Amino acid sequence: MRDVHPFLVLSPKAFNERTSLVIGLPMTTAEYNADNPFAVSVGIAKGRKAGQTSYVLCHQPKSFDWRLRGGAPHPIKKLNDARFAEVLEILNQIIRLA
Repeated sequence: MRDVHPFLVLSPKAFNERTSLVIGLPMTTAEYNADNPFAVSVGIAKGRKAGQTSYVLCHQPKSFDWRLRGGAPHPIKKLNDARFAEVLEILNQIIRLA
C-alpha cells in the first residue's frame, strides 16, 4: 500500500505505549475491495477521500512502530461495536485466535 492510510489498531493501549508498536489492520478506499470477502465496509471516508467507501482489510494484519512513523489517532477514534465485531470475526476465521 502506498501513501498514508488509516489503521484499525487491535492491540491494547498499554501494549502500544510500552512497546511503541501497534498491531492492527490497514484501511483503504480502493473500490475493488467491495467484492473482497476479507474487507469490511466501515462507512464513508472523510478528508481528501471524502465520499468514498472505507474498508478495513482483515487479511492484512500488520505491526509497526507508531512513534517512529509519527502515528496519531484518527479523528473518528473508533468503529462502532457492530463493525468492530465483524472485523474480529473475519480475522478470527483467518488466524483462529479463539
